[in-house]
Amino acid sequence: MNIHQSMHGMLEAPVKKSSQFVQSAHKIAAIASTHAAQVDKASRFPHEAMAAVREHKLLGATVPVQFGGSGASLRDIVEVCFILGQSCASTAMIFAMHHVKAACIIGHYGESPWHMAFMRRMVTDQLLLASSTTEGQSGGDVRNSNAPVIEDGGSFTLERAATVLSYGEQADALVTTARRSAAAAASDQVLVILDKSDYSLTPTFGWETLGMRGTCSGGFGLKARGQISQIMPVDYATIHAESMIPAAHLMWGAVWGGIAAGAHERARRHLRKLATSSGTVPSGVAWLNRAATHLTALRAMLNNTLDQYENAVGTPDMLNQLELQTAITLLKVDVSELAVASVMASLRANGLPGYREDGEASNARALRDVLSAPLMINNDRILGNLGIAPLMISPASTLTP
Repeated sequence: MNIHQSMHGMLEAPVKKSSQFVQSAHKIAAIASTHAAQVDKASRFPHEAMAAVREHKLLGATVPVQFGGSGASLRDIVEVCFILGQSCASTAMIFAMHHVKAACIIGHYGESPWHMAFMRRMVTDQLLLASSTTEGQSGGDVRNSNAPVIEDGGSFTLERAATVLSYGEQADALVTTARRSAAAAASDQVLVILDKSDYSLTPTFGWETLGMRGTCSGGFGLKARGQISQIMPVDYATIHAESMIPAAHLMWGAVWGGIAAGAHERARRHLRKLATSSGTVPSGVAWLNRAATHLTALRAMLNNTLDQYENAVGTPDMLNQLELQTAITLLKVDVSELAVASVMASLRANGLPGYREDGEASNARALRDVLSAPLMINNDRILGNLGIAPLMISPASTLTP
């Protein structure tokens, strides 16, 4: 089965209905909300919320039915990310990053028995997958790798400076990029799946940050040994374009949109209380309108890009069109900026109560968390990497497609 057959299965034959994933997401979000402040304050992994994710069998939700999964669609997972983002940004981002890696495996396992067996374990053992794409001094340049895979017969070794490895110590498996060999170019990459028993981590950097503190994204020295069969059968360049970037930008965008939606709702409730008690329209309503406008644009952009991607899956020519690839790339930039603007407007709508760290009207944590959005693979890097692509795309000449 190839990527297009697999993705069609994800889109067309889910066992659970979307409403069931939404119901599960709301239950998990309630638990996440209870512990979110403490997760942030202590900069600790959201154990309670992720236990609930496992209880609802959502870590293996996108695995195709024939391997024991629910065959959940990308749209299902994006919706869950949006719901979780309203309660605990760290929980939502961990969930999103896990499913980005799951999409890379599910979309490109080919005929590999090892990866088929691994997908079954993703369901039965509810494996949490961490991602290692940030390396050394290259930062978020995920399309270049320094560390090579060193083959030795049927096995390999890999040593990598994983300078940002989210929830690495809490994960059950690791999905990492690497140079194909010591002689390969930095851009000639493979994707490697590692069981927890295959690698060791040596801490190199802590994670004392402004927001997204529960993702525990410290730096580590990674040493791994595995079997050649654990390397994905498709080159990373293909995986990156067809699965990694679309899944990441849509899921991350949904997380940031969820943060903005949660901040908007806190502002709305606060201003309603003020209006009810005073009998007048609070001045903050003007900022609430701005927050809502940004959020509406964000949701429309996410839905539109998701529609375009779903329509292209199964048709390689459409999937790799410059227009679609550019739209997916720019989605991250635009959604991250809109999310920051929306949360900031919600904070200003509430005034000082929104600025405070305590109280039901506080949007301080939401702002700290969402400020990571433009920096998570820096928007400046993304725009710079687009090169001349925008010069090759003619603007629409009509309002409707």
